[in-house]
Amino acid sequence: MPHTLASLVAAHRADRSAVAETTARCFAGIRAHGDPALFISLREEAEVLGEARRLAEADGPDRPLYGIPVAVKDNIDVAGLPTTAGCPAFAYLPHKDATVVARLRRAGAIILGKTNLDQFATGLVGVRSSYGVPRNPFRSDLIPGGSSSGSAVAVASGLAPVALGTDTAGSGLNNIVGLKPSLGLVPNTGVVPACRSLDCVSIFALTSDDAFRILEVIAGPDAGDPYSRAFEPGSLENVPPGVRIAVPRAADRIFFGDRRAEATFEAALHLLADLGAAIVEIDFSPFLEAAKLLYEGPWLAERAAAVGVFIANHPAEVHPVTREIIAAGGGITATDAFRGFYRLRELKRHAEAALGRVDAMMVPTAPAAYTIAEIEQDPIALNARLGTYTNFANLLDLAAIAVPAAIAADNTPFGVTFLAPAGRDGWLASLGRVFHASTHLPLGVLGAPHPALAPIAPAARPGEIAIGVVGAHLSGMPLNGELRALGARFLQTTATTRDYRLFALASSPPKPGLLRVADGRGVAIEVELWALAAEGFGRFVAAVPPPLSIGTLKLWDGREVKGFLVEAEAVASARDISQFGGWRAFLASSAVPA
Repeated sequence: MPHTLASLVAAHRADRSAVAETTARCFAGIRAHGDPALFISLREEAEVLGEARRLAEADGPDRPLYGIPVAVKDNIDVAGLPTTAGCPAFAYLPHKDATVVARLRRAGAIILGKTNLDQFATGLVGVRSSYGVPRNPFRSDLIPGGSSSGSAVAVASGLAPVALGTDTAGSGLNNIVGLKPSLGLVPNTGVVPACRSLDCVSIFALTSDDAFRILEVIAGPDAGDPYSRAFEPGSLENVPPGVRIAVPRAADRIFFGDRRAEATFEAALHLLADLGAAIVEIDFSPFLEAAKLLYEGPWLAERAAAVGVFIANHPAEVHPVTREIIAAGGGITATDAFRGFYRLRELKRHAEAALGRVDAMMVPTAPAAYTIAEIEQDPIALNARLGTYTNFANLLDLAAIAVPAAIAADNTPFGVTFLAPAGRDGWLASLGRVFHASTHLPLGVLGAPHPALAPIAPAARPGEIAIGVVGAHLSGMPLNGELRALGARFLQTTATTRDYRLFALASSPPKPGLLRVADGRGVAIEVELWALAAEGFGRFVAAVPPPLSIGTLKLWDGREVKGFLVEAEAVASARDISQFGGWRAFLASSAVPA
């Protein structure tokens, strides 16, 4: 059975019977897996097979997720299946799909059933459910992670190629990809709230490409969710050279004595450097303080607002740890809440300043991995530890993607998470796909290798304009953030014809000037091409200061693009650095004045 969405859709389009066969294999796999704690409810197999056949006979082959089986966390409504949120007494039967489920169906996906979770999505462990503990496919004594435990295990085990979860804090420990969209990018209509202002439908998949493909389908505002926002998910792009990745400084790296997790993160740092990234250590303390606010601050009251009345009326029906955590929210005052809001605003400023100097941040997905027995001995404190590197993400309005990094000698999987400000979802998926593929880890627990990355065409798309940059706007350079802020995506590194000369201008920050000279009287100069939407291009060009301007550049392969040029008068006394072939090479040389 193909494992990725692209290969599955291709197989389905090639053989009309393949959709039903894929669906039947999923149900057979679920039976063979033999874990009654994984799915809380499954649709009737005969009903789903009938749906698969009808899809093949209608316009299904034209849909982007033609015949893709999907598992759904059981705090997300699926019409005809009970929504329990992990608590039988809370169950209700929705007559309408959640918005995300409806969008998946319209795209050709087939819903298999509802997966287990930490009750009311309160936890990072996956063991707080009235329906049992899903078995971690790597080690049966290891927690499955949460709160979307069933969804994560279903994907890692190959029982469904993708699954939906929710992510107010974070999930992990299954050697799969977890994509947490920007807050509001994916609507929560039809989702049982945990913290309504922070809740986020998340995506589990075997690869970053698959996770992003699902995001493209389910993203978009919805009038039924007042917290939804009119974001665009962006798109996959090529990763430019010299990207700057923030990481916690050594003093802020917390692993609670887990040497496996510590060694994995050190190896991830080396891999990142091998990929050409510039690693920037930052003061991580504002992020750590923000993380504590989720369960130690006023947002605990938001959980009480969501299900506190139900818990008060049905105390015996609620997991004791869940009951204890949410009950504490009832004692939080309005004064406490406003103090928390004020402090979070201060912490956001610090976080924005730190992330404004880099392209993304990388942290461990989990600081440690615990067994079920260890969690049972200390359920609240160890759960809190697992949120060290995740609990701050939604509070600080960050998008994130968690990808596998290593499998320890004792068969415990560990990962890393890339984060960036909201709206950078496509960029994070692009970064995650390159890092994940470079680990050479198998997919989930399946043993299948990571597929070769599909090439991304280095060309502007309809509605975009390509622009060539040669200096301070290059990736990793001081002004690259101006491009990123306007939604630019990297296309490729190329070169001009031999009709240009490059000069070092007297400016702050240092930048070069590219001058067009007589045909053949110059040298080929390295250029990075970036794509901007027309509106962003106009805003960018309007902000270009003299003596620079935007003109037309001739590339070595015959193409012409818009790009930076300099006025001839401005280079009359400037240093000619053309022999270096580009600004990056000049800065790397010993010829740069001290």
